[in-house]
Amino acid sequence: MARMTPLPLEILEARAARSGLAGLPEKVRQGLRLDAADALAMYRSDDVALLGILANEVRERRHGDVCFYNVNIHINYTNWCNKFCEFCAFQRRPKDEGAYCMSPEEIHDTLLRANPEATEVHMVAGVWPALPYEYYLDILRAAKAARPDIHVKAFTMVEIDQIVKTARRPLPEVLEDLREAGLDSLPGGGAEVFSERVRQELYPLKMGAERWLELAREIHAAGFRTNCTLLYGMIETLEERVDHLERLRALQDETGGFQAYIPLAFHPANTGLAHLPYPGPLERLRSIAIGRLFLDNVPHVKAYWIMLGIPVAQLALGMGADDLDGTVTQELIYHNAGAETPESLDRAALHRLIREAGRVPVERNTLYEVLRDFRDGDPAFDPAPAPEPLPV
Repeated sequence: MARMTPLPLEILEARAARSGLAGLPEKVRQGLRLDAADALAMYRSDDVALLGILANEVRERRHGDVCFYNVNIHINYTNWCNKFCEFCAFQRRPKDEGAYCMSPEEIHDTLLRANPEATEVHMVAGVWPALPYEYYLDILRAAKAARPDIHVKAFTMVEIDQIVKTARRPLPEVLEDLREAGLDSLPGGGAEVFSERVRQELYPLKMGAERWLELAREIHAAGFRTNCTLLYGMIETLEERVDHLERLRALQDETGGFQAYIPLAFHPANTGLAHLPYPGPLERLRSIAIGRLFLDNVPHVKAYWIMLGIPVAQLALGMGADDLDGTVTQELIYHNAGAETPESLDRAALHRLIREAGRVPVERNTLYEVLRDFRDGDPAFDPAPAPEPLPV
């Protein structure tokens, strides 16, 4: 894809002045850090297209026309949970219909049957205090026994908090045990939105923002990389979204441990908040663009197609996102909450989506090391000539 030629600054500024974003294009062009007032203005502006233009400039300066993906497997090892979050459709108690908890042997067998090309397994689940400490070590060992070379990305901060309580040992010792058992990195979920007001109303049994940030800080210090997220579209205010992003950026300034930012659109179906609307396509794209513009110290912005929907995820590749996540396989948490996307995509389907968006598919590993660059195509995954790029 030919890189977009940046529009003249005066044209962008004239448009920005009409949409409450005066001065934003110049800040972006100069590489100046945006502040909370800028972020709030971006959330309030009706010119999502302008945000996309500016975010795409930043995205192309950083990553050119590349779109990263990986070949990954999701395992949600249990839906037992005692947090009872209003926004969750996945949680069950052990005696509830549909409740399950995978044994280490089941995880081992699942990985043996899974895509042999996968380079990552993503394991997250509910929180159940009665599960013994050794269980968490055993499921990591089971994953590595089945696939010794696979990268194990597992446990949100919420899960880590419970694992530490169960172990009754200091976090550094627990992290070392988990590392020895097979843990390679951690995902970014469980943060939801860093608002005590929202937490008290929707998920009061879950730890607060300060504990999440404390754990992330120590996990980064121990050498683990993680992602970061924002779950939006519940009852949070725009100011609370901005506060969340500010806290993520401040921690990244301190640790540098976040690899990617993933804005997560709330799926209300089958939850206690089913009366709320699913964030519309423009709001999903706005969240991608704001993430790229505001989180200037986070290398990557991910368009998680499971939650965005495939058409919106494609558009997001021209509005700040440089990553589509991966093949996924067997994701349950968001599908239980009403996600209508496929439960997996194969590599050929991902290539097609990326090329239709005018980007170049590049397979990465979990740590964003390039495994294969498909700039020149590959008959196995690009059986037809790449289509003419769509404008982005």
